[in-house]
Amino acid sequence: MNKGKVYLVGAGPGDPKLITVRGLEALKRADAVVYDRLAGPQLLNHVRSDAERIYVGKLPDRHTMKQEEINRLLVKLALQGKDVVRLKGGDPTVFGRVGEEAGLLRENGVEYEIIPGITSAIAVPAYAGIPVTHRELASSFSVITGHESPDKLDHSIYWDKVTNATGTLVFLMGVAKLDYISEQLIKYGRSADTPVALVQWGTRAEQRAVTGTLGTIVGIVAEAGLKPPAVIVVGEVVRQRETLAWVERKPLFGRRVLVTRARAQASELVERIDELGGEPYEFPVIETRLPTSAGEIARIESAFAQAEIYDWVMLTSVNGVDYFYRWLDRCGVDIRKFARAKFAAVGPKTAAALAARGVRADLLPESFRAEGLLDSLEGLIAPGQTALLPRGDLARETLSAELRAKGVRTVEIDVYETSMCVPSDPWLPEMLAGGEIHVVTFTSSSTVVNLIRALKELGMEDPIRALNGVDIACIGPVTARTAEEHGLTVTIMPDEYTIDGLVEALVAGRRQAKGE
Repeated sequence: MNKGKVYLVGAGPGDPKLITVRGLEALKRADAVVYDRLAGPQLLNHVRSDAERIYVGKLPDRHTMKQEEINRLLVKLALQGKDVVRLKGGDPTVFGRVGEEAGLLRENGVEYEIIPGITSAIAVPAYAGIPVTHRELASSFSVITGHESPDKLDHSIYWDKVTNATGTLVFLMGVAKLDYISEQLIKYGRSADTPVALVQWGTRAEQRAVTGTLGTIVGIVAEAGLKPPAVIVVGEVVRQRETLAWVERKPLFGRRVLVTRARAQASELVERIDELGGEPYEFPVIETRLPTSAGEIARIESAFAQAEIYDWVMLTSVNGVDYFYRWLDRCGVDIRKFARAKFAAVGPKTAAALAARGVRADLLPESFRAEGLLDSLEGLIAPGQTALLPRGDLARETLSAELRAKGVRTVEIDVYETSMCVPSDPWLPEMLAGGEIHVVTFTSSSTVVNLIRALKELGMEDPIRALNGVDIACIGPVTARTAEEHGLTVTIMPDEYTIDGLVEALVAGRRQAKGE
């Protein structure tokens, strides 16, 4: 068997978007991924579903796997012919022990590649509004480990030289030794008035920052209760935070938002949350697919074969539009055969999906649900007309029932099926229980039902209790009713039942919570 290749990849400081393009490409190709917790769990969304995932991360109270064991594991996987990504937080060459891993790979004749990452030494201060260099304040900076015990720090750090060697000093893993570090810097020539900042969990939803001086920072950190991981920045550049702090000013800063919709449809919501400073956490509990039932396929083909008979084509979701066009292609039907029909769309996104394919909706109701469409159809439909309803298998019966009551013949076809999926994510139950998820978003009733089921499958005994510890945001009253029927307390619901409306409601809820 041919040997595989090992990619030693820096994942960046926590924000999953800060991984490099090359690192992401390697991650997508990998047969196996060996990762730490600090690498950011959402990066695993990019890993192939058939790839092996091995967690080797360290926690403060225990070591999951010793470094020597990790080194041997990488060799073993490569010798099995697998391409392996060793995913590390930050940059693998900055206190990442990449030299040990690469050294053993080389000894065993395994090809490897080191893919740099954005080190927390510069990224975390940047997210706090602190540039590590500044033309007028600091033309150089040092990155120093603060993780060792004081006696080792004295052996590994030449305090008399380091203290004033560069304008800015950045200490990684040094919170527990902050008092000793401050004492040494003052002892060897830094003024007690030198500005200092500590940034905890930089680039993530939990980011917190405090500032002080070498003489006061220990007390400030103790009072604030800051714990590792945190980056310590010493130097005049810290004063820049007063004017350059930017991420904290975003309206959703500090909120980690669980997104439960299918990954194929989640991108817009995820991007909006990210733009507004929140941290989207994808956990898609539904997926859509073409129907597999021979009977349903025959019904769809029959419906499309009669394209000329319809007075209306009524589409109630973007998914409905997407799959309607997929079936046009599969059935070999030209859209022009629907020339007689008027197209109705529930919601602007559905209408936009139609418009993107060259069809303008003839009817767009003010209320973006089935009831709104029925109100808008008043006076436009007549007994004897025929309406085609391409929809999903879980669609409500309200629209079709009311149309039939008005004498309209309805042809209902399930152009797609919705099924439950449970992402391979062992962290979510722990994050919910630990208060690391702040908002859960539901965009359909099926996402409510499936999230509860998925959490139970992941071992959570009482998901309702855990979910009621966070804000529950529902896209509309139908979804909210389902959530409430399952024992959840809905705290956020938009006036406009769209993704844009949901995002606006998230922002309004955050501002209200902050008293703005």
